[in-house]
Amino acid sequence: MQITEVKVLPVSEGKVKAYVTIIFDDCFVIRDLKIIHGFNGYFVSMPSRKAKDGTHFDIAHPINKETRQMMEQKIMTEYKKLLPPE
Repeated sequence: MQITEVKVLPVSEGKVKAYVTIIFDDCFVIRDLKIIHGFNGYFVSMPSRKAKDGTHFDIAHPINKETRQMMEQKIMTEYKKLLPPE
């Protein structure tokens, strides 16, 4: 399975720096990933939902570390293309 498209929408909403949509194999889409600037730098947050008890849980996420790293790398590469040069 390959990521065939990454769409990044930059925002300025506190720690949230962008919303992301990814498409796998031109046939499966995941929306509402977030690029967040945390204490240790940027990270990608998977789409989540708030439970009745106030906690959040991912509604879509990679099953293994390798897939998560591949997704994060492609997403961050596209995000960095939108940033002004340093």
